[in-house]
Amino acid sequence: MKPKSLEHVALGRAIRELRRSAGISQEGLADRSRLHRTYVGGIERGERNVSFGNLLKLAKALGVRPSALLARSESFLAASDQEANPPGR
Repeated sequence: MKPKSLEHVALGRAIRELRRSAGISQEGLADRSRLHRTYVGGIERGERNVSFGNLLKLAKALGVRPSALLARSESFLAASDQEANPPGR
């Protein structure tokens, strides 16, 4: 399955980095959030569209506020936009 959009990829990257920095495996995050491991993997690859309820579960399992999770994904989007459109171009 291919990524849905840059926004989905950015959210997945934010979740993956927070998970790794917390020392949690995908399976561990799935258990903590009560989601299936393959679903969590799909989210991290940007292939899944995460519902609001599942976003709340993931944020809680990672020990962060949902707003912090979204802010982190937005920072990845801004960085990728900066790379695609450097100033002076």
